[in-house]
Amino acid sequence: MSKPRWRRAHKGDLEAISAIATRIHPDLPERPEVLSEKMRLYPDGCRVLAIANEIAGYGLAHPWMRQHIPPLDGFLERLPQAADCLYLHDVAVLPDYRGGVARAYVTEIEQIARSSGITTLALVSVYGTRVLWERLGFHPVAADAALHDKLSSYGATATYMLRELGR
Repeated sequence: MSKPRWRRAHKGDLEAISAIATRIHPDLPERPEVLSEKMRLYPDGCRVLAIANEIAGYGLAHPWMRQHIPPLDGFLERLPQAADCLYLHDVAVLPDYRGGVARAYVTEIEQIARSSGITTLALVSVYGTRVLWERLGFHPVAADAALHDKLSSYGATATYMLRELGR
């Protein structure tokens, strides 16, 4: 069996991405059009975990602003001109393919951030995945009232996290 590898997502991958999103995030649904917009606005940050001709996971990231999180299942419309972080919107991998692949995706995203002059990665940890993200160098950040309100739509265990990239 070949080893899964991350590759850039293509328009034709949207159906598989949506199916994985529905399976992994049943309580946090997002319309395919919302996922497609992220792929269109920032294709560099959008990857799929490919194994042979199958897709076993995806990662969607885009430039954004620290302490601000995009609304769940909401359109971005455009990316901020003064982005100060690369926001990992979602990394979802089917259970049989987990084990080190999130680290590989984060490494690729870190390289993209650095080449863009961005020195911070941001994300919202859901479903109790905070420990995984801490192992990958992210740390929880206390949420102000506005951020706390937005986090609530991501579930009870949602935690805003940052990872500073050394120079």
